[in-house]
Amino acid sequence: MNKAMPQSDEDVPLVTPAVCNLIKHRMKHLTPRRADQQHSAKLVNDLRDSLLDFLKKNKKQPYFRSVTVLNSGSYYEIVKINDPDEFDMMLLLPTPRLTWTELKEFHGLHYSVSLIRPTRTEIQAFLLADGLTISASRILSEMRCLVRNFISTYKVPKGAGRWVLNRKRPSSPAVTLSLMCNAQDGEQATELLSVDIVPALEAPELQAWPLAARDGLKVDNWLGKKARRDLTRQSFYFVPKKPAGRNLSDAAKESWRISFSHIEKEIIKNHGQARTCCEGHATKCCRKKCLMLLKCLIEGLKVRFPEELERLCSYHGKTAFLHTLCRRGRDSQWAPGDLPSSFMELLLALQDHAFRGQLPHFFIPAYNLFAAPAFPRKARSCLQKALEEQVKLGLPLLQQPGPAPPLALNPSPPYPSLGAKRDHSPVMILASIVISLGLLSLAAIAVF
Repeated sequence: MNKAMPQSDEDVPLVTPAVCNLIKHRMKHLTPRRADQQHSAKLVNDLRDSLLDFLKKNKKQPYFRSVTVLNSGSYYEIVKINDPDEFDMMLLLPTPRLTWTELKEFHGLHYSVSLIRPTRTEIQAFLLADGLTISASRILSEMRCLVRNFISTYKVPKGAGRWVLNRKRPSSPAVTLSLMCNAQDGEQATELLSVDIVPALEAPELQAWPLAARDGLKVDNWLGKKARRDLTRQSFYFVPKKPAGRNLSDAAKESWRISFSHIEKEIIKNHGQARTCCEGHATKCCRKKCLMLLKCLIEGLKVRFPEELERLCSYHGKTAFLHTLCRRGRDSQWAPGDLPSSFMELLLALQDHAFRGQLPHFFIPAYNLFAAPAFPRKARSCLQKALEEQVKLGLPLLQQPGPAPPLALNPSPPYPSLGAKRDHSPVMILASIVISLGLLSLAAIAVF
């Protein structure tokens, strides 16, 4: 039996009036402005269309001429928070019929992907020595070269800035572009938005999901058995992301990670037990708002603990969210007026996952997203304590950011850090007394 998260009689009540007001107020400022969304989407769409046109006319690497785009990520799930400054697009590569072999040490998340039979098509340039296995590293490397060549000739709409190619991130399946503002003399250019371009192999609908995925997507008590059956009949994708860790085998270095991002997008957009949820005023729910608040909190945690929580990402929050939706499947459990209590349920669910060290992948339940080396034990311990602190202190990281304070050599944290102690040294006590007396004297002078 799994251990439960310990509770204490001294715990602060979870949903105080102050917490309710904070959550409701923060939610009002999370959704990006429509004008900003339209402006960002216009820039990204122009980039996408121009990139596809460039690839279609590319003569040096004909394999990429027939790619198609699948939009994914929080912007297209309509759960983007703050600014519309991050976009994702999957470039679906044309492939003959595929077969795959699970890398057992990674519990169903990573695969060696091969062609069923030899081919003379353009994909030949990206096959390993056996003439069948598709090289993830070669595909990603070539995509990076093509994108670099593309932005060297791409003309950004007037006054929008300039696109730059970011440095390659270890184990990332994406080629990342950043739109930088046109800096004035002496100023440093800042990033306006970024786009992750991810090459992907599509496994057709006719091919069944891998065995490791057949016990996932447990939405029977939420969306229903028929909805689950329809979803599992859809295709899935492989993206060129190798596992975390060192001393990887040759097969692991060339492996592909399975992706169900398109299905995640579908079930988040169509999230209700009743098929009409959120289609009218009378059928609203607070599910998406809860996810947006959790994403906001995770961003705050990463800013506060940049090193300790480097491996934490919004996908951990999304996975906890999907598990919570399955556990609380009825629409009545997510009424709009219950936003504060529903969010606290979600937050406690993530805290419990961190305490137990178990966050099963939503589609691959044998893979634990909180397992090392992908998520180190120290990071999990920090996350657990940080979430506990947030609950006890009334969610200070959800406070609306105020004006930037003056620069200081030793700035004080906005609230007590984990395990922090107050300074009660004699010097500090004496200084406090002197300051207090000075303020009292000024007050007396003002009165007279």
